[in-house]
Amino acid sequence: MVGTIGSVRSAPLGIFDSGVGGLTVVRAVQELLPAEDILYLGDTARLPYGSKSPETIRQFADQDVGFLVKRGVKAIVVACNTATAHALPSLQEKYDLPILGVIEPGVEAVLANPDAERIGIIATRGTIDSHAYQHALALRKTGLMIHGQATPLLVPLIEENWMDHPATRQVLKTYLDPLVEKGIDTLMLACTHYPLLMPILRDLLPADVRMVDSATTCAEHLNQELARLDLLHELGGVGKLDLHLTDLSDAFEALARQFLKQSTGRIHRAVLDA
Repeated sequence: MVGTIGSVRSAPLGIFDSGVGGLTVVRAVQELLPAEDILYLGDTARLPYGSKSPETIRQFADQDVGFLVKRGVKAIVVACNTATAHALPSLQEKYDLPILGVIEPGVEAVLANPDAERIGIIATRGTIDSHAYQHALALRKTGLMIHGQATPLLVPLIEENWMDHPATRQVLKTYLDPLVEKGIDTLMLACTHYPLLMPILRDLLPADVRMVDSATTCAEHLNQELARLDLLHELGGVGKLDLHLTDLSDAFEALARQFLKQSTGRIHRAVLDA
């Protein structure tokens, strides 16, 4: 990374996802680090990543990072659980800047509670099949009962803005019932879309089940890493958000506003290098 320390600190953060779900991470980062400029890339033309092969996911993630690096970001958050699971190590090896994923922060947040023993994980099929969360949890604490549940219908329902639809509630109940029957005490929302479902999840889950989501845990971990690396923005004020999507549509723009809970401003069409 070139440039003076001051110029690097004032450079934007890069955040990418396969779609607009990573904007839940953006929102959490804005709340925690309001002075930081953020450049967001949503690969909406090729979503979802969760149903792709590991090789394809690594290729797509590399192109996403290349797009952000060319625009001078100081650090990158892989705001996609599937891309974190399959591509994070190769990205960290290839690029000379901090690249963080969403899995480790979530795992640390779960294990911060010493009473966590029976962990349910809901995620895309790609994330569940990678066993990334299961392995990370098992490596850190023995004796855990870990139950992964692929929930492939949730992202399409969220992106149809069906958060309050009876069909979504029924699908969620179908996915959750086996986990509840196993007596989980913690539910990991291992997809950045899923924080939008938290009100319904809270209604469907037993009151004593703790939820841990990718967005807030990732933002907290990013804050710690930027502080450790002396990369936090020095000045006050409110940072700007620059949104880029590989496919623009009215539906994606509406979803972006919903994920951010604010106006998006102009959204740019991104063209990725092959």
